[in-house]
Amino acid sequence: MGRNTRKRRTPLAAKAIAASAALALGGGGLIWANFYASAHESNNQSWGGNSTKAATAQVATISCPDVGQKLTNVPNRARQGVATELANLDKQITEAYSRLASTRDAQTRDASFVQNAIVGPLKEKRAATIDRIRIDIQRVGGSFDNALKQLASCTTQTVNQTNAGGQQQGGQQQNGGQQQGGQQQNGGQQQGGQQQGGQQQNGGQQQGQNGQQGNIGGQAGNGPVAADFVDITKVAPNVQGKPRKTGNASTGTFTTRCGVNANKNFNTDNVIVAPGVTNGAHHLHDYVGNQKINAFSSNNTFLQGGTSCQNGSDLSSYYWPVVRIQDGTQDFDQNKDGGGKEGNVGRILTPAQAEIKYVGSPASKVVPMPQFLRIITGDAKTTTNGLANANAHWSCTGFENKVQLTQQYPICPQGSKVVRSFAFQSCWDGQNIDSANHRTHVAFADPASGVCPNGFKAIPQLTMRLVYNINPPTVQNGQVKNAYAVDGFPEQLHKAATDHDDFISVTKNGLANKIANCINRGQNCA
Repeated sequence: MGRNTRKRRTPLAAKAIAASAALALGGGGLIWANFYASAHESNNQSWGGNSTKAATAQVATISCPDVGQKLTNVPNRARQGVATELANLDKQITEAYSRLASTRDAQTRDASFVQNAIVGPLKEKRAATIDRIRIDIQRVGGSFDNALKQLASCTTQTVNQTNAGGQQQGGQQQNGGQQQGGQQQNGGQQQGGQQQGGQQQNGGQQQGQNGQQGNIGGQAGNGPVAADFVDITKVAPNVQGKPRKTGNASTGTFTTRCGVNANKNFNTDNVIVAPGVTNGAHHLHDYVGNQKINAFSSNNTFLQGGTSCQNGSDLSSYYWPVVRIQDGTQDFDQNKDGGGKEGNVGRILTPAQAEIKYVGSPASKVVPMPQFLRIITGDAKTTTNGLANANAHWSCTGFENKVQLTQQYPICPQGSKVVRSFAFQSCWDGQNIDSANHRTHVAFADPASGVCPNGFKAIPQLTMRLVYNINPPTVQNGQVKNAYAVDGFPEQLHKAATDHDDFISVTKNGLANKIANCINRGQNCA
């Protein structure tokens, strides 16, 4: 079967965007730093009474091609080794980002410092890692495209050369789909580069305030910025209608209650994309459901993991990046990998509600989910990869049926709560519980008809709705105060579009069949 890159879209976005598969893993990233033309540069504008000053810093990037995006046909026997090397690529970018952030004085004195001390060595490390990927694949008889060797190089860019908020294509945002409970959940169109709620969506550059040079926001200096927030009351409605149900529709629902991670089951691993790699996610996850999930868990471990779900037969793992308030406070991981050491700072919020529901298909009956099915929805690297696989949805209570945002966080009115929600892929290839890029074994149904792509079967669609009590951030003089943001890779700048969610289906006592039967019969079960 050929590679499936179908992404659910709004009808207009479907015309505007040629979808390309982008991965939640795999060695692509933007690295940000302050570049100075020279330490002291003549300037005709007075600044603090001086006629000369350090040149105004620019937020600049190193754009690294996403190697994992191209690896769609990796033999099973090579996948562990390849996943480890892809995780190494992520680690290399993270280390290079840290070096950029800590060598600003050297960059000021030497215009070639970034190229000679950071970009050049990074290319050499990436080349060696890509070659190890080649060896892993060819060792077990697989084929390797030597053109992938060209992906070792990273390029420097200024903020004017890239859109840190995620690329716009055709002026429309590719993120459609259905909301839990059968409501249509799409971010709709956002006008790239235009005013929304009076704030410029400028891709992440924050104007220097109080003498700050090239500040890109946030307690850790890597976002979010004022442009990442919008007053939801000033956003035009963008939620479109859901597909019409056919006579064969599966109209039931199945709700599983697994708590809000009140017991603080965290880690910075990701057993799906980086098995066997400690801190493979480089950011912190909330876990509900299965209680024994880390980088070293296996299918056997899952079956023995226990669960936070009220239904003891639901051993599935539901996990997502934590949300933090950046109000100057710190949390337990301030000096740890995946936490403050990698730009994920602030006070971790526990959701006030975490609603997990499986819904049916408007076009057909559903088949049970296979045991150990893995699904990732959204893309943790949209700042790098663009919005092809973005599936983040941010809103506020009282607005969910009207406004869903992908590229900005909402500022909710008083009395309204922040809502982040996900609707997972609802079509399965009928054979595989995972795929080399963790995407092509599942797909989204057509947003207009609800029909699965050829060769795919409808499965219960997992939906999640997370609600948070957050005091509304304020924007003053181009600065955001008391911001909140989702955890992410440090070079991704904590953009709203990088939100994502992970799931491993693990059930016993026939629960998978019970879920499908309930939905197919049109019942509402829990």
